[in-house]
Amino acid sequence: MRAQRKNLVIALVIAIIVTSIAAFANIGGKEKVTESSTGLPAVTANAGEAPTITAPSGAAPTTLETKDIIVGTGVEVKASSTLTVHYTLMTWSNGSIVESSWSSGQPATFPLSGVIQGWQQGLPGAKVGGRRLLVIPASLGYGPNGSGPIGPNETLIFVVDIIGVA
Repeated sequence: MRAQRKNLVIALVIAIIVTSIAAFANIGGKEKVTESSTGLPAVTANAGEAPTITAPSGAAPTTLETKDIIVGTGVEVKASSTLTVHYTLMTWSNGSIVESSWSSGQPATFPLSGVIQGWQQGLPGAKVGGRRLLVIPASLGYGPNGSGPIGPNETLIFVVDIIGVA
């Protein structure tokens, strides 16, 4: 009986140690990351927090690529919608963040019909509460002229969190 109790205590201590090690190994790793097997950047999936985006690798896609990182459950975006969103913009060529509404703490509000074609084609169907990755070729972005800090023929990477749809 005494040997069984001793073995039980040892097993319990080992289980606590293994659980503790597993918990400590994940400290600072609370971010859920959506991995990409398609060569697209990986994006964190923590609702309500600014996304982290891995720098892209390889050749940029030549067509619009979309991926839901978080699937929303609210009102659906339509072509005629006015959106309130948080977004982060990265360029494919150098993997650097160009702009983010998260930095200012203020979401952006605008009619979807008033933005670049990549957004107009890539956001319908997304829902409030969702986070969508858009990889937009230059032909659906700022084209051969670029715009501001966006160079000519740049592929754009947007991560868009849908906050409101009207």
